[in-house]
Amino acid sequence: MNETAAASRIPVRFWIVALVSIVLAHLLDGLAFRHFRIDDIYGEDFGRMLRVMGFVPLWIAVGAALMLHDRTPWRGMLRSRGGLVIAGSIVGGIAAELIKLVVRRRRPYELGEYVFRPFTDRPLSTGGLGMPSSHALVAFGAAAVLSRMFPRARIVWWGLAWGCGLTRVADGAHFLSDVVAAAVVGWLVGALLWRWQGQSLRGSGAPELQGSGAV
Repeated sequence: MNETAAASRIPVRFWIVALVSIVLAHLLDGLAFRHFRIDDIYGEDFGRMLRVMGFVPLWIAVGAALMLHDRTPWRGMLRSRGGLVIAGSIVGGIAAELIKLVVRRRRPYELGEYVFRPFTDRPLSTGGLGMPSSHALVAFGAAAVLSRMFPRARIVWWGLAWGCGLTRVADGAHFLSDVVAAAVVGWLVGALLWRWQGQSLRGSGAPELQGSGAV
């Protein structure tokens, strides 16, 4: 097996950490729902700032800025740095909606209990479904790409994504496990997009991309 193929594999430790994290999050869902609440969190600028990390148009703007900075030609937009950031957020959002249609777990609302919608009830609608959080997965998808693109700033990208997800829990709109599941899928989105095209960017000469295969 060559070095590139080995580097592109999803490590076994990721699957172990992902499984343990999701199980622990489910065990903590009730506690988080009852005690991790902030009234009117989106009434403050800080809360609104974190929520907008899960807004796809924000990442389209960031991606467009990168394309302009890199002077990306039209035909290279999809596989450019900016294109990858945009793709991370969009693919993350689409993945969230598709998973919701399969899992069909409703949002916690006032009771904080697991309730699942039957497949016979609005089978193609994600309204009222919460597993995983769409806002969080958009943010994590973008963060996963950016953390590979600019690894020295990964704490910023992941911090913003986790901030977005935790505000959804604090608002009572999602269980903690909805956000943890979004983080897992978001990491996978970033890994798969980087495997698709990101490796070629490492040879582009940009110093921040050298050795950027880190999580």
